[in-house]
Amino acid sequence: MTKYFNKTPNVCWEFFVFLIMKISKSQRNNIIFLVIILIMIIPQTRQPIQILLQKGLAKFSPSVVDKEDRVTLTDYNWQLVDEHGLGYDFNQAKGKVIFINFWATWCPPCIAEMPSMEKLYQAYKNEVVFLFVSGESQDVISKFKEKNDYQFTVHSSINAHPEILEATSIPRTFVIDQEGHIVIDKTGAADWNSQTVRTLLDDLLKPE
Repeated sequence: MTKYFNKTPNVCWEFFVFLIMKISKSQRNNIIFLVIILIMIIPQTRQPIQILLQKGLAKFSPSVVDKEDRVTLTDYNWQLVDEHGLGYDFNQAKGKVIFINFWATWCPPCIAEMPSMEKLYQAYKNEVVFLFVSGESQDVISKFKEKNDYQFTVHSSINAHPEILEATSIPRTFVIDQEGHIVIDKTGAADWNSQTVRTLLDDLLKPE
């Protein structure tokens, strides 16, 4: 057997495949299952695998809430501060189209959907109020944005956010119209730069 491991990597790989093919199907499935488990429990490989899986889910557009099922935001008494230390009074967003995303840099589905959010932000940042909300430190946020070349501004809460915007799990994203109706309420990854979302925002931005 030693002669195989003195050969090139390709020969060693062929020998490994040969051994795998010689064992039974059930044994082969057990080995593959064990390898997957090991990959998922090792910290260095767990998050990349999770992000890859979530990217598959992030290819779907979020659902729009039916008009008769929409709830209305009435409490705008929420104070935030951005990553540069500038305060923001949520009351300033009243009467505008609002996009709120609760997220974190350690959250695989958040990471998976973020490229589409950045594209949507670049397209609508002058018309829509974007609030990317995270409880992480400025240093962590800045490094994450720099690594991925994201331009959106990240806020953290100073006081409790409105109860209707509860985010017990992340990512949680809300799209709110000018009257305060929540037209999208999505938990989990999605494609936020889809034609569905863009058409919705265009409709919400039309003057009445």
